Amino acid sequence: MERPTSVVEHELELSLVLSPERSVPVPARLSYGSHDPYAVHITFHLDSGTPVTWVFGRELLVEGTFRPCGQGDVRIWPTRSGRRSVLCLALSSPAGDALLEAPLPAVAAWLERAHRLVPPGSELAALDLDGSLAELLA
Repeated sequence: MERPTSVVEHELELSLVLSPERSVPVPARLSYGSHDPYAVHITFHLDSGTPVTWVFGRELLVEGTFRPCGQGDVRIWPTRSGRRSVLCLALSSPAGDALLEAPLPAVAAWLERAHRLVPPGSELAALDLDGSLAELLA
């Protein structure tokens, strides 16, 4: 019997930093589901019409709200932009690099909701490995 999947989503506007003086707004959706309890999904709605989704560890995003972390493709750190608290996301791919700023209070509130859905440390229980294995063998 399959467990119901619960998802916590939040729409927000990020800023794509083009230079110290210039940035453009990028609508995005944060998504976290009990079906994939170790990962967060961030979907960027770009002008190209095709959304782009990045997936990385929930723990990485949590740590990044407090201190610089990550290496390689995803680096995250908190900072201030004027009077606002922001979360910087530096993303690297073969297609290029991007520096995005997200409103830190909104991301922190969404993470809190994700933690209520699947508390840290209980991710393995949320996976329902027995149910998945029984489904594979059926």
